[in-house]
Amino acid sequence: MTPATPPATPLATPSAAPPSGPLAGVRVLELAGIGPGPFAAMLLADLGADVVRVDRPGGQGLGPEPARDLTNRNKRSVLVDLKAPEGVAAVLDLAARADLLVEGWRPGVAERLGIGPDACLARNPALVYGRMTGWGQDGPLAQRAGHDVTYLATSGLLGLIGAADGPPALPANLLGDYAGGSLYLVVGLLAALHHARATGTGQVVDAAIVDGAAHLSTMLWGLVDAGLWQDRRGVNLLDGGAPWYGTYETSDGRWMAVGPLEPRFYAEFARLLELGPDVPEQYDLPRWPELRAVLAARFATRTQAEWTELFADHDACVAPVLTLGQAAAHPHLAARGSYTEHGGTRQPGTAPRFSATPGALRTPPARPGEHTAEVARDWAVPGLNSLNSLNSLNSLAPHTS
Repeated sequence: MTPATPPATPLATPSAAPPSGPLAGVRVLELAGIGPGPFAAMLLADLGADVVRVDRPGGQGLGPEPARDLTNRNKRSVLVDLKAPEGVAAVLDLAARADLLVEGWRPGVAERLGIGPDACLARNPALVYGRMTGWGQDGPLAQRAGHDVTYLATSGLLGLIGAADGPPALPANLLGDYAGGSLYLVVGLLAALHHARATGTGQVVDAAIVDGAAHLSTMLWGLVDAGLWQDRRGVNLLDGGAPWYGTYETSDGRWMAVGPLEPRFYAEFARLLELGPDVPEQYDLPRWPELRAVLAARFATRTQAEWTELFADHDACVAPVLTLGQAAAHPHLAARGSYTEHGGTRQPGTAPRFSATPGALRTPPARPGEHTAEVARDWAVPGLNSLNSLNSLNSLAPHTS
């Protein structure tokens, strides 16, 4: 067995992008994948970690070209052929110097390549090895393919979203991949890093989207148990069942979102809409269909801009439903810098905010292999340089199918 490598030493500062943020000095090795794994690594990079992404010749086959893949911002990239012994050795050398590792393949793939948890932890006992999957590392579905929609369907969340008389609504891939997947992986990585730094002992973090998605529904399980939530969509307080918590179309075909849950907010909402005394009261449940029809008719009388102006300075919990482009230009989000521009590309800024160690957008999306020599120097893995030369030669050779 190869002797264990001591915990990583402080990060050597790359000349082009000094690290900043609360995770400055943390080294992250990302084995290139798609979806929630790259996003989790991007979040760590946004917060100052030195994230080195191991890209493979030929790319991933999904997503935009590397220069436009914003989930690769603030990272560095090395190009490694994981089917070659030299490539596996280089990844193990990198793992020996990392604090965290992010891997998002089906269970067993990393092991077959020789870079699974056992091999990496043998080189670096303090390493936190993060595994991002949809179904998890074990269970009847562990080896099955899937995507956000199937994970949400199985975890029970998809059935919560949508009108009572319509199909389940698809929340893009934000709720499963990123909320139930990426964010839980990051929480797990940072918790395990805290333990590793206190004890010198690393571990494996099994972040499954079905687990994270199920965990997100904890409050609803409590409401069901208390008899305050029905286990079907479109009939509850927060899923569109209440007529005053949902969306309404305006006269110009756009939409307003309304959510005045508390009586005092609803009173202001009703006043601004000029709801008369004959309109059903807020919690008159048998007359909710009637109230919904009244609200729909009222919102249909004005444009989105007119309603936005009417509600702008009032605590009625009403807002226009914006497109991504409109959201980036919204005065509040512009004032906070929620969206920003970097390298000529509009994109979300870093989150959350830190008073003493703010994160930053330091570098544009990394192109595969462009930082190989730099990482070889900063992480003290000289073998990467020979791989860089080999990859360059391979890129010039004719390819056969």
